[in-house]
Amino acid sequence: MPTNTDLAAGSLKIFTTCPVSVLAQPRTCARELADIARWSEDAGCEGILVFTDNAQLDPWLVSQIIVEATERLCPLVAVQPVYMHPYSVAKMVASLGFLYGRRLYLNMVAGGFKNDLTALNDLTPHDDRYTRLVEYTEIIQSLLNTPGPVSYEGRYYKVSNLKLAPALPAELLPGVYLSGSSQAGTDAARRLGATAIEYPKPAAEYAAAGAAPGAPIGIRIGIVARPQEDEAWAVARARFPEDRKGQLAHQLAMKLSDSSWHRQLSELGSEARQGAHPYWLVPFQNYKAVCPYLVGSYERVAEEVSRYLDIGYRSFILDAPAGPDELRHSMAAFERAATHRMAAA
Repeated sequence: MPTNTDLAAGSLKIFTTCPVSVLAQPRTCARELADIARWSEDAGCEGILVFTDNAQLDPWLVSQIIVEATERLCPLVAVQPVYMHPYSVAKMVASLGFLYGRRLYLNMVAGGFKNDLTALNDLTPHDDRYTRLVEYTEIIQSLLNTPGPVSYEGRYYKVSNLKLAPALPAELLPGVYLSGSSQAGTDAARRLGATAIEYPKPAAEYAAAGAAPGAPIGIRIGIVARPQEDEAWAVARARFPEDRKGQLAHQLAMKLSDSSWHRQLSELGSEARQGAHPYWLVPFQNYKAVCPYLVGSYERVAEEVSRYLDIGYRSFILDAPAGPDELRHSMAAFERAATHRMAAA
């Protein structure tokens, strides 16, 4: 398979996703995480998203398993301010860099499930959580970028003459990602120089607007691709059958989340789409995935990916892979999309 840098000119980054750890078995989870990490590295991915919420394993311990199982794969570690001080985040990044010489990415999380936040007595309103997240991330960035002591005073955080040791080499400075599905998230991403991740609409619906100039953007999406269209749809429908229990779980999750992306995808899901269109929300509607899927032949999926590239998306976070072969099929579609763009340049 091609490496990530072969996929496209212009720093295209492809990440996979760890499975939800709450569903894992205690004695097999570590081995399964290591296997998925190796599949992702072998397929040429840049990194792998590691979740965080009250029901998940600690993302830093999971990230250490990933780093030890691979040679270059970069964990994209979800970071929620209510769980740890910004100094602790910077210390973890610097420590893993010192021990393993591996770069990390940080997925800065402003919110989560309402019940999780309430249990932690975090009653901060939605947009204010992004104000807090900006302060939190600025402290982390300052600690990792500044050789001397850092002082910072904001609405939510204050530090005085705080110095980080060990220092992090400049080439290991983490890339920063955060949700860009709301205006508050987009504004926060711009202020931080972060990549804003969206749960996308079909690419054609962006044609008029285009991308915000100078704003790094990415999407979270699943892919089921095969050489032939019919084969891809057969695999997709067998893996994600409609399920009334899952639909009820999805409805409950809607009530427990104030995330803009969840509401936007649910509204899109109410619109009927023909099976020939690659954009597919059945896994999301049946609580089997938290992102849209693209389904079809390599060429059809590559066409849709190419449209997203034309809009300006350069980071793609894929759903957790069903297996190494499934991931190779997905990367084959990306390879074709990159080839189309280079041919058109």
